[in-house]
Amino acid sequence: MAAIEDVLAIPDRPSAVEAEVAFDILSNRRRRMVVRILEEASPTESIDVDYLSRQITAWEEGTSIDGIDYADRKSVYTSLQQLHLPAMDEAGVVDFDERAGTITATEETEGYTVYLEVVNEEDVPWHGYYLGLAAISGALLLPIALDVAPFDQLSALTVYAFLTVSLLASAIAHTHFARQRRLDTDVARGGDR
Repeated sequence: MAAIEDVLAIPDRPSAVEAEVAFDILSNRRRRMVVRILEEASPTESIDVDYLSRQITAWEEGTSIDGIDYADRKSVYTSLQQLHLPAMDEAGVVDFDERAGTITATEETEGYTVYLEVVNEEDVPWHGYYLGLAAISGALLLPIALDVAPFDQLSALTVYAFLTVSLLASAIAHTHFARQRRLDTDVARGGDR
């Protein structure tokens, strides 16, 4: 299996972004939202920082642009203007015109959108979860196989039922989180404009 750096360095790609820089820039949720907004815009379209702050505030508040609070929007605007957009401009993710209060996508922007599929701070580490579930199942099966009390009193049907219900509940939870992640991505891609 190819490393992510190898995949991102394919010559047909418009730009290859260094993984460490991309993860540093995209470590902040608001910066990821800026990249999502740019992803949906035309490549040459300038986007107003005021619009960015309103849209990002609406996403953070889980409401429409019309339903946001001025203080919350002002806080987002200030953090974008003073912190996030200058850092993104310096990294080449956006072209930030502070005087005009606008940003425009750069040639590097598309390279960062690939990382949005990789970076997700709210995702459950499922590999660890399933490893833990397997360990619990093994810890239950071992004393049953060795006839250790009180486990020797459990019937095979009880053990299979427990394991089946645990696996089913895990699959339902995993499906729910995957669907929620997809919905969050859809909201971030197609929000109010």
